[in-house]
Parts: sequence; structure tokens; C-alpha cells
Amino acid sequence: MPPANRPTFRFAPSPTGRLHLGHALSAILNAQEAQRVAGRFLLRIENTDLTRCTPENEAGIYEDLTWLGLRWEEPVRRQSEHFADYKDALERLQALGLIYPSFLSRGEVRRRIADAEATGQRWPRDPDGVPLYPGDERGMPDAERQARMASGAPFAWRLDMHAALMRVGHPLSWTETGEGPAGETGQVQADPSLWGDVVLARKEFPASYTLAVVVDDALQGITHVVRGRDLFHATAVHRLLQTLLDLPEPTYHHHRLVLDGEGRKLSKSAGSQSLADLRAAGATPGDIRVMLGL
Repeated sequence: MPPANRPTFRFAPSPTGRLHLGHALSAILNAQEAQRVAGRFLLRIENTDLTRCTPENEAGIYEDLTWLGLRWEEPVRRQSEHFADYKDALERLQALGLIYPSFLSRGEVRRRIADAEATGQRWPRDPDGVPLYPGDERGMPDAERQARMASGAPFAWRLDMHAALMRVGHPLSWTETGEGPAGETGQVQADPSLWGDVVLARKEFPASYTLAVVVDDALQGITHVVRGRDLFHATAVHRLLQTLLDLPEPTYHHHRLVLDGEGRKLSKSAGSQSLADLRAAGATPGDIRVMLGL
């Protein structure tokens, strides 16, 4: 079977810290599924944030995955080497009139929300519980936008969600072979509007995760996205961008999360025990699989 036609899976960690058991579950499931269907297993390093991603953590990713016994195709796609791809996608959306620069700081947004809620208003929030952006600049005259950008004011490129949905003009969905938080599976209806005007890039960053992931998946020929259930609802925005940019639609499989003793998902920011720590304590790759219920 030609490589372009083979089922293709990927594991795409960000080198902002060492991998933990949650990463191990996702990596192993992707590698196992690729092997089961005689497909391809790719590795992608998601390092658009050059201030938080380090070469040491990237080296740790290769070390941990090799220790687990996983093998992947070369070369590894490193996002920092492909900023032009994200710029091209952003320019395509800009040519369609679907993005705008937003200038409100986080502090200004928080004050706006606090003022509204003080009067009894309920501020809309996305599926992760984050307040939606007010969208003040959607109707800002272009001359004012250009002047503020030229002045060096910090800004983010946001998707005009209403305009994007109007352009698509039909309901969106995706094929789910895993399940969502409420057991959603099969053909799942996508509602990108729940996320509001999402950030696609910032002045200092060429692409947010939201934009980069759909561009990378398309350019790498990813046919099956196997990832944690915490990204289930975000798939709605990914499907919207795939449709707007005329990109192929993968099949999605959202798997269970690995939780700590208090029922929270493991995370680098919370200091969850890393695979390197477990290895140093004497754990074997087989022990890791037992811990993961594999």
C-alpha cells in the first residue's frame, strides 16, 4: 500500500516539560493502532512557544519514547521549522475576511467580565470554562487596526466565529471512534460557536495550537487522531478550520485520561510525576503499561 494511502497516526507532545503517564498512554495507543492496521506512526514536536519549549525537554521526549520501546518514522516534524505553513493558512483566512486583530489585554477582559457580572449578567464561557472574548474589534475600521498594529501594540489574531460559520453555511460533525465525556461516539455534531472568537496567532507567536494542529495534521497526512478526552470539544473548532481551509478530515478517537489521586488529569504544570522519575525509581516499560491498564 503506498504510504500516502496508509492509515497514519501521530503523537504530538510539546517540550515544555518531561512526559508523564498521560503522555505515555497516548503515545502507546497511537503506536499500537498504527501497528494493528499496518499504518504509519509519526512523531511531531509542538514547539511554537520558543520561550517555554527547550532542547533539553525535547531530548527527554525522544529518550522516554525510546525507553518505552516505541519507534517512529523520520524525520520528526518540528513546528518551529514550519512557521511559513501557519503564516500561509493565516493569510488565507485573512483574505476571506475571517480574522481580525484583537487588542484587549487579559486584565481589560477580566475587568469587563467583572463589571458585567456585578450587574447580574452571566458572561458566556467555552466548554473549558474560560470566558469568551468580547469581540470589540470585529467592526474596527481597517485604518485604526493598521495604525494600532504599526504602533507596536500587542495583539492576537482571532477568528470571527460568526463570519466563519456563515461562510461554511452548513452543520459540521466528525467521526468519533472513542467517546466524549458524556459517552458521545459515532457521528458527533460539532458546535464551534461555543468557543467564541478563538485565538489563531499572536504578535509574538506564529500560530496557536488550534491553528497549528489542523495545518500539521493535513501536511503530515494524518488519517486518525488519537488523543485525550480533554480535547474532545475542541474538535469542533478543528473541524471548522479544516472546512474553511479545505483540509482533509481525519477520524478522531478520544481516549480516557490518566488521573491523579484527587481525580485531576496529569499535567506538567501541576508537577505530575514524570516517566523519567518513574524510571529512576526502578520502573520498567512493562510496569508503565501495567500502571496504564494496558
